[in-house]
Amino acid sequence: MIFKSHKLLVEHLKKKVKSSETIGFVPTMGALHNGHISLMKEAISQCDQLVVSIFVNPTQFDNKKDLEKYPRTVNNDVALIKKYINADNLTVYAPGVEDVYGKKTVAKTYRYDGLENVMEGANRPGHFDGVGTILEFLFKVINPDQAFFGEKDFQQLQIVKKLVEKQKWNIKIRGCPVEREPHGLAMSSRNERLSPEAREKAQLIYASLQLAKKYFRQHSIKNTQKLVEQLFEKEPDFELEYFTIASEETLKPVTRKYKNHHYRGFIVAHIEGVRLIDNTALYS
Repeated sequence: MIFKSHKLLVEHLKKKVKSSETIGFVPTMGALHNGHISLMKEAISQCDQLVVSIFVNPTQFDNKKDLEKYPRTVNNDVALIKKYINADNLTVYAPGVEDVYGKKTVAKTYRYDGLENVMEGANRPGHFDGVGTILEFLFKVINPDQAFFGEKDFQQLQIVKKLVEKQKWNIKIRGCPVEREPHGLAMSSRNERLSPEAREKAQLIYASLQLAKKYFRQHSIKNTQKLVEQLFEKEPDFELEYFTIASEETLKPVTRKYKNHHYRGFIVAHIEGVRLIDNTALYS
């Protein structure tokens, strides 16, 4: 069933979900693709009931044009979900802005022990306040046992874990592997805005990460970063916003390697005005 009112959603879940059953939750902003479906399949494999939210959250956009351009395809999204998930175990929440925020569409302020101040947080002011605001609302309304997030947005995944930890909510946050298109581009709703030519060229993002992963084993952090930057300098269709090697735990950029430490390479690149992100684990 599809609900646009959180009050009706709460009433429905109280009746539908048995006391012995668990709820898996997948929050989305719609424009669904196979990456989202993979999260839902994982959720329903681990939980008895699945709740999916479809909501383009205005407070996590720092660019109004980006918010306006974001695709809104709720009917198509629901049809896609139902192709893969049994309707008996499925509830969809697709509210309007007022149902979530009331009369004032304003984000709360959160502190994530510094995780919010680097990379996406530094480049998109207020973004993670918006993420925290909508997730706090959804978690309180849905009261899930587990929530599932893709590792494509790895910084967001770490921030959600920190949010749950600091708020002391009894929710398990599950990170799921990145789903990719055949040539490696990370699946994203933004990919639909690319021309076929740009979509093909965008495989460079994943290819650069794979090259960095191999190169990093024998070379310094500085030289690995330089390698990726030089790749994009040769491609005039791209604008490389950043390639950062950071600690997987703190997300802080690093300048030297340490034994038994986990690193991750984070990349943001633009093509045809579309902002694309990706990341990969790095091993020294």
